[in-house]
Amino acid sequence: MRIISGRWRGRRIDAPEGEAVRPTGDRVRESWMSIVHQILPEARVLDLCAGSGALGLEALSRGAASCDFVEQSPKVLAVIRGNLEKLGGHPDAHLHREEAVHFVARLSAGAYDIAFADPPYSAETVQRLVDCWMAVPFANVFGIEHSSSVVLPALGETRRYGSTSLTFFRAPS
Repeated sequence: MRIISGRWRGRRIDAPEGEAVRPTGDRVRESWMSIVHQILPEARVLDLCAGSGALGLEALSRGAASCDFVEQSPKVLAVIRGNLEKLGGHPDAHLHREEAVHFVARLSAGAYDIAFADPPYSAETVQRLVDCWMAVPFANVFGIEHSSSVVLPALGETRRYGSTSLTFFRAPS
């Protein structure tokens, strides 16, 4: 897996081993970044269910000011830490070992500019994260990757890429 654009363009990053983590493909990741590219410079970014950290690392590479990576598995967090070290680090990259729903439940509205979530494709986890954002919009823009078979509230804008969909929610101005 490679960083697609920005200061780390073309640099390789590792993905965690096993089937528990499903890294976001390059095409979907590029689509994700093209949707948020105008607000990415100097943004405060949250990468939920971070896996390899590819989304947050891509955001940092493209000029985000900071990124909080949230992942509950210590082994997966070690991969993110290794990827950050391989890229030379970033002073405002922070790792949090916690379940994503519990993490966002404590956040206030607008805590982040952009939040990415790539949870396991269980409809329950996807819906719980969306419900948290609907109750308290913890990011101005919240994007979540999910199975195309999962239908989310019409307030979001959904883009479909085969069996994968991205749905974006925007906080009211």
